[in-house]
Amino acid sequence: MSRRLDISAESFEIAGGFAIARGSRTHAHVLVVHLSEGAVTGRGECVPYARYGESLDSVTAQIEELRGQLENGLSLDALQSAMPAGAARNAVDCALWDLNAKLAGRGAGQMAGLPALKPLTTAFTISVGDPDTMAAAAGKAAHRPFLKVKLGGAGDDERIAAVREKAPESTLIVDANEAWDETCFEVNAKACAAAGVALIEQPLPADRDHLLADIERPAVICADESLHTSADLKALRAKYDAVNIKLDKAGGLTEALKMVRSARDLEFKVMVGCMLGTSLAMAPAVLAAQGADYVDLDGPLLLSKDRDPGLRFEGSTLFPPDPALWG
Repeated sequence: MSRRLDISAESFEIAGGFAIARGSRTHAHVLVVHLSEGAVTGRGECVPYARYGESLDSVTAQIEELRGQLENGLSLDALQSAMPAGAARNAVDCALWDLNAKLAGRGAGQMAGLPALKPLTTAFTISVGDPDTMAAAAGKAAHRPFLKVKLGGAGDDERIAAVREKAPESTLIVDANEAWDETCFEVNAKACAAAGVALIEQPLPADRDHLLADIERPAVICADESLHTSADLKALRAKYDAVNIKLDKAGGLTEALKMVRSARDLEFKVMVGCMLGTSLAMAPAVLAAQGADYVDLDGPLLLSKDRDPGLRFEGSTLFPPDPALWG
């Protein structure tokens, strides 16, 4: 078996920019892996994340280290131990899923043993900003059933109230991206309760989340930065009610599917989320998100222009990928 590996970096403009507690961006920078066997090519996309010490260059170097093994036919199973979890393995893992599905003439969902893939309702993200700016964005998105509100720490009580006023019918989840601490946790949690927030994602820094074990919970508390792979799940059970599974953290669809099963066994609620990427990054996550309690795969909706072909969205309804895109 002989394969060809190609790696390319690409950039996509974000419509209106994107801001979270750790900073803002105007473009989504992604890395795409192509694995070809004869005339058949599988693709996978990852988003290197600085929070975990990743960059386009570092992720490229990780993949290049495995070039020989990949071009000599490294299997999906062998990949899991040959490369650590993270963005690099995600791109390779998803490219292998796509390649294997195309070579077999079967859908990736079938190969994963899943029932027929169903459409999903995804959250739509409101970037963090001042309350007036966030209220205006929420008003424009108020027709969407499910909004994810990015927060920043102090002053989040005003942000939450402003968003709720302009989106009275939407289900709200909030994502602090580790920005809360003892000085603002209580007031922000009360604001979430008053606004009927359904879920609070990663309120405290991952290295200080032990405090969550002893607090009163105004909503479902969900781990994001505190979770990478299935090996982390058991230790999180006393602190969190839900987990956000992202392929870029897990290191691909293979581990993400394992994480979903393990999280269910531990009675976690499951969110399947994403970094800010294109439809090529979201497509394999659609498989992991089948049956999830919360779906946050809106990356393509936040871009000025997505891939063509991309995923089909009707409002906030996300349809399974066409094989021309992935899988």
